[in-house]
Amino acid sequence: MTDTPPIRRSPVPPNDCNLWKAFEVIGDRWILVILRSALYGVRRFDDFRNELDIPRSVLSNRLARLVESGLMEQREYREEGQRTRIEYPLTKMGQSLGLSFTALTEWSDHWIGKGSGPLSLRSKATGQKLTVALVDEQGKPARKDDVETVISLPSRSSRQPRK
Repeated sequence: MTDTPPIRRSPVPPNDCNLWKAFEVIGDRWILVILRSALYGVRRFDDFRNELDIPRSVLSNRLARLVESGLMEQREYREEGQRTRIEYPLTKMGQSLGLSFTALTEWSDHWIGKGSGPLSLRSKATGQKLTVALVDEQGKPARKDDVETVISLPSRSSRQPRK
């Protein structure tokens, strides 16, 4: 068996990598767990605080960052006899993270949960378990051996300089 030589540098510089940019927005532990709860439907400050046992100042800071990044919005609500408060529903941009979190859940079920977890997705029509998969533009599932990575970098003159 021959070891493959080590790769000394990523094929895409960090400043050109959208995955890197996504990590800059959602790569904080508290942001990830807030988003996880929000994807389950939690949207009120006190509910996040109680579920996550997160300090008020940290929660306030992270919610502001999520609103600023466009993943959540602020919306006023008022329960009868109470003062007006703010809730934080996910925007369409935030909701679209659901598939990524589902893929991460599948990974965690396999590698950390030893094959199972409390959450699974099933087809309403067939009852069959659903998994995250790559599909082509016509919706046909791709085989693992038929997947290639294509790298298209912008021209040197249009790239931002490395920091």
